[in-house]
Amino acid sequence: MILILRSIETAKILLASCIVLFVLAGSANAAHPLITDDTGTQGKGRAQLEFEGEYGHDEGGGSTTNSLVVPTIPVLSYGIIDTVDLVLSISHQRIETKQDGAATTESGISDTSVEMKWRYYEKDGLSFAIKPGFTLPTGDENEGLGTGKVSYHAILITTKEMAPWAFHFNVGYIRNEYKLQADADANRKDLWHVSLASQLEVVKDFKVVADIGMDRNSDKASNVNPAFVLGGLIYSISDRLDVDFGVKGGLNRPETDISYLAGITWRL
Repeated sequence: MILILRSIETAKILLASCIVLFVLAGSANAAHPLITDDTGTQGKGRAQLEFEGEYGHDEGGGSTTNSLVVPTIPVLSYGIIDTVDLVLSISHQRIETKQDGAATTESGISDTSVEMKWRYYEKDGLSFAIKPGFTLPTGDENEGLGTGKVSYHAILITTKEMAPWAFHFNVGYIRNEYKLQADADANRKDLWHVSLASQLEVVKDFKVVADIGMDRNSDKASNVNPAFVLGGLIYSISDRLDVDFGVKGGLNRPETDISYLAGITWRL
């Protein structure tokens, strides 16, 4: 009975989150702090730098975990041609865990991500893109900051604009390879991601955004997949400069309880 009630409660939260998401929809492209990507590209010879930070707090199982992710270098997107971007991301991660009065901290550079986004179809407000990529093992796998091997992923992206609405949908596949046998034994290698996002420009240069999504749990010991909902704001100081802030909440136990995201986007 308890499990049934919890399932009903979770379903209500998901339904309410979806309603919020559709209410907050708008006509502009998705951007940080959204997790869901859009099909937009920079254009040939143009670039974008994103300074992104995230702080997360999670409690459970008698322990408390605080995590901080900041860019080692800004996320760089560069337009090779009008419909193709190259994206490079390197972050610094700090994870602090407290349990039974004892604290442990892991800190350092995480794995480096290299991606290419290709918008291969665009007509009547509907567009599709694919974003394949790989991660290089620059993080220390012994500290839990990386997998220790090259890993791969690909994301299918859909954007539909129906003025004044716009929706962005992602579905992705991730293949993680592990250097440490203990990590390989504890984690799934084949994962998936699905998410939906939209936004609304409530006044000129000021947007309200929302996002909802789920990932396959990498932990072999659990079949409960982490799910999240996110809300945030984006303010365009100029055509080239945006600032943003978001709050992401976990919809179930495996997801981080709450995360705060902030960023600056500079278009060159």
